[in-house]
Amino acid sequence: MKLRVRIAKQRERRGFRVRNTVRATGRLRLSVFRSGKHIYAQIIDDAEGRTLASASSTESELGGAGKNQGNKDAATRVGAAIGQRAKERGITQVAFDRGRYKYHGRVAALADAAREAGLDF
Repeated sequence: MKLRVRIAKQRERRGFRVRNTVRATGRLRLSVFRSGKHIYAQIIDDAEGRTLASASSTESELGGAGKNQGNKDAATRVGAAIGQRAKERGITQVAFDRGRYKYHGRVAALADAAREAGLDF
């Protein structure tokens, strides 16, 4: 039980550390959340506390919620969608907030697709 609590606290601390580092840049924040079945991305303005753009694998146009969308292909589609929606709103520079997740797998696939769509981070 103690090991499980220690690991949870480490993840929480990592998330706070990454988020605080990203906020210090002063840029808009591209925040990523992943669950076992889906992946979500938001562009957040921390100064105003508003979400400016979002995309997730639960959206019907990105694959829908009918099947498991927690894979790299879905992450690539979400990354491309968030990049396109950001460009439509005139957003080109963001800071990538990976949260408590390692920059690997689905998180890296989302980031690469967002970069290819025109976001600079």
